[in-house]
Amino acid sequence: MTKYLDVANWSRRDLFKFFLSYDNPYFNVCLRLDVTEVLSWLGSRTKVSVSLANHYFALRVANEIEPFRYRLQDEKVLVHEVINGGTTVLLPDETFTFAYFDYRVDFDDFMKGAQESVAQTITKPTFQPTPRDNLIYFTTLPWFSFTSFAHARKRGRGDSVPRIAFGKFVKENDRTWMPFSVEVHHALMDGLHVGRYVNRLQEALSSPEDYLSAQKT
Repeated sequence: MTKYLDVANWSRRDLFKFFLSYDNPYFNVCLRLDVTEVLSWLGSRTKVSVSLANHYFALRVANEIEPFRYRLQDEKVLVHEVINGGTTVLLPDETFTFAYFDYRVDFDDFMKGAQESVAQTITKPTFQPTPRDNLIYFTTLPWFSFTSFAHARKRGRGDSVPRIAFGKFVKENDRTWMPFSVEVHHALMDGLHVGRYVNRLQEALSSPEDYLSAQKT
């Protein structure tokens, strides 16, 4: 159930008000995630998109970390019970559009819905970005391994939606690494919360079977 956060009694009240007045209140963290184990696990599963599997783990962990479900609304903080996903999709003519998919805690249910959404988007592409904010915005850049990243932004639209980017896999010795960028609104969370997010995500990618066996509603 969607509700409003009690900002008056929030321990971050002063930080919230402080960063709310910034012209550029966002901060971005770029790092590399070790995807060796999850790629090995995915290799035994047929017809599974590696890219969408990354979306699943990133979205599921985002639902677990409450500040990733916070959204600004008229200088109040809305707390969504569940957040879903939206991602860029490359089209045959080398333009792109957006596909949207619902969050499902079950991996197979999520993959089925997400893959159907992407397939439908490619078959009948329309450029109609959603105005909803109960999302995480995703993009995948498989052509290069980035070390920094910045998103295009338009003030007033989706200001508080976290933005996540995946990059090209890089093999080093016997490990495979993936560039990963997460950008958030500083009025809603701090480095502590992003740290919890990326650490939990790395745990999930390193032990996917254990993580999926501990499914949460």
